[in-house]
Amino acid sequence: MGVGVAVGLSGFAFGVTGAGAGLDVLQICALSLLVFTGASQFALVGALAAGGNPFTAAAGAFFLGTRNAFYGLRLSQLLALPRSVRPFAAHWVIDETTAVALAQPTRRAARLGFTATGLTLYVLWNLTTLLGALGAEAIGDTNAWGLDAAGPAVFLALLAPMLRTTTERAVAGIAVVLGLGLLPVLPAGVPVLVAALAAPAVLWWQGRTIMNKRKGADR
Repeated sequence: MGVGVAVGLSGFAFGVTGAGAGLDVLQICALSLLVFTGASQFALVGALAAGGNPFTAAAGAFFLGTRNAFYGLRLSQLLALPRSVRPFAAHWVIDETTAVALAQPTRRAARLGFTATGLTLYVLWNLTTLLGALGAEAIGDTNAWGLDAAGPAVFLALLAPMLRTTTERAVAGIAVVLGLGLLPVLPAGVPVLVAALAAPAVLWWQGRTIMNKRKGADR
């Protein structure tokens, strides 16, 4: 529940960022209600704010959200929920609920952790999204307050503690270089798609390194 409260409050930043990107309150709240994955939401409104094509922005958000499908494969085995419940539970399969569930010692504890975190986070994220969107409308031009940086700042704060291994840091570093390096030369939203290639590139390099070491040991 603590994770849900801590992360859920950051929905305020998304509400403000969405308003700064030109979305109205209904559109912002619909994104949080129906998409409910912070990284993808921030990527979408960030690309739109930069003048990107809506389809390109949506594609970037989609690729960021595909990681949740892999989480779902692992959680389906761990939680073993009834089939009637799985479509609803799938909506809560995100970074935080997965981390909490995997940290539990038993299946029952994993189910409880997943449910408590998902429910708390979903309620608070949507509530603070609404407050952020309404607050942004009240203060007027969000760019004048520098609030357009709130979304990326929150995302980086959530991401940094997750980069524990050398591989994860390498992927993050290459993605940053690709994203920032291509930002001036490609249309808004496209650098995010290119940056997504960092993960398969690092995995390919690791696989090649392992194969070379094995070949050297066999000689």
